[in-house]
Amino acid sequence: MKIRVILTLLALSAFQILFGNANPELRVNIDDSQIRPSQDGPVVTYAEVLKRATPSVVAVYTSRIVTERSGGRQPVPEIFRQFGFPVPDNAPGGEAPRERREQIGVGSGVIISTDGYIITNHHVVQGMRGREADEIRVQLSDGSEYEAELIGSDEKTDVAVLKIEAEDELPAITLADSDKLRVGDVVFAIGNPLDVGLTATQGIVSATGRNSYGILGPGAYEDFIQTDAAINLGNSGGALIDAWGRLIGINTAIVSRSGGSIGIGFAIPLNMALNVAQNLINSGEVPRGMLGLFPANLDRDMADAFGLETTQGALVNQVQPDSPAERAGIEHGDIIMKIDDIEIVSAPQLRLEVSQMLPGSKVMVTLIRQGKTMKLPVTLGSLNGMAYNSGEDSNYIRGVLFEAIDDEMRENYAIPDEIEGVFVADVEGDSPFAGKLEQRMVILEINGETVEQPGDIEGLLEEGMNRLYIWGAGQKRFIVLKL
Repeated sequence: MKIRVILTLLALSAFQILFGNANPELRVNIDDSQIRPSQDGPVVTYAEVLKRATPSVVAVYTSRIVTERSGGRQPVPEIFRQFGFPVPDNAPGGEAPRERREQIGVGSGVIISTDGYIITNHHVVQGMRGREADEIRVQLSDGSEYEAELIGSDEKTDVAVLKIEAEDELPAITLADSDKLRVGDVVFAIGNPLDVGLTATQGIVSATGRNSYGILGPGAYEDFIQTDAAINLGNSGGALIDAWGRLIGINTAIVSRSGGSIGIGFAIPLNMALNVAQNLINSGEVPRGMLGLFPANLDRDMADAFGLETTQGALVNQVQPDSPAERAGIEHGDIIMKIDDIEIVSAPQLRLEVSQMLPGSKVMVTLIRQGKTMKLPVTLGSLNGMAYNSGEDSNYIRGVLFEAIDDEMRENYAIPDEIEGVFVADVEGDSPFAGKLEQRMVILEINGETVEQPGDIEGLLEEGMNRLYIWGAGQKRFIVLKL
């Protein structure tokens, strides 16, 4: 993990050297030493720790502008005016519409630099229930408010960066190395729960590396710190700090049946959040490395079938045609055990580790093939814009593998003889269609036209809304695909 942090810092330094002042410098204060036990006696208060850290945590409010007309009367269709028709009696005549600000969301954020950069969650700045925000305001612990600029937002990691302009330097929090966290470390969650004001709660690190819950949705990158420090609605985007007052994570989600904290909270590790933030500041997007394969976890039966003593590693189910993995010689049935010196224990971890590396990076993949350990050098591609369709790139169907239906497929997947179409063989978790298209689905029609071969799909899809007639789980139904 330490090597990964060093490589990330080197990559960021190289970026600054190449582009000079083209991008703003992110001035942060980092203390990467590990928490050490004290022999001076029991700690009975953390007041001074919280006094230092709390001013760096802010409340984030999102609003939209709502247009109103007096008297509740309906607006006049413009066509009436253009063609000289009589204006209806209920029209407001020439009265100008009034605008008001309607709050749609509340959350938290953390000041990471003295010149006003703030990390928060993507879902905080997008407002509640997916409604776009027209205005984002930030309130500091001293009560001062600023209108914030959205620098960038990454849905895949739920990280967003805001920027505020203040006359004086802002109270930036000290950053720690989240890779050095240990289960049992004391932590505090600071935020604005339920908009009651800045609040601190205490707990411990309950677990690290939580990545199998699908909290952020299909294709997301999860590597959560789990904590029992109370996190509630409004804490999203706030700080998870250690016992020295250093930022170690961004509070993001909870598991709860009631909507309130039951002691299972999740935070994005700071190293991951800071990497995303730096990329958003520099370029407005997050470049991600790509191997070009579909990995799967190993269960005990699968490990036994491959002659393995452990279920650790990522099984390669499918290698994408003309991908970095295929060009390097990786094959289906390989079990990936390491990327450089990073041990791979699961398929989600493989996706996460590769996504944190820059496109064009050269890595060494250690894998097991038919009982033999091999090392293959791979030059990572770019996940952004990656597309393929049965061996060919497509601007429409990114990350979806289609295959023609044959007799063996019908037998293996119980596809009735009367079902004719194109089989969805696999859907990459990063595909924008992962929430719509599912593995083992058969596409029968697109926009009323019969689909016969994988090559038909791109020609039948149109920009905008598309109507797909599909067969899956023994039933035919329509789904809508928006391009």
